[in-house]
Amino acid sequence: MPVTVEDLERAIRAAFPVSHLDIEDQSSGCGSSYAILLVSEAFEGKTTLARHRLINQALKQEISQLHAFSQKSFTPAQYAAHQAKSG
Repeated sequence: MPVTVEDLERAIRAAFPVSHLDIEDQSSGCGSSYAILLVSEAFEGKTTLARHRLINQALKQEISQLHAFSQKSFTPAQYAAHQAKSG
């Protein structure tokens, strides 16, 4: 059974306090490739690698069923700065 956007969202929201979440199915609907953008205060003081490890651990079951998974993670302050730059 393919992983759905709802599956990913449920797992992410259960693992992190979410300020903002974008999930994009990049596989034309077949559920084998996703990209996420996650903003959470849980990332304060953590390196990008540490954030990715946290996300990978939280989504271990879902990621094991995917062909491709990419992620971007920000703290709320970093995301606000990112939004201001991309305006």
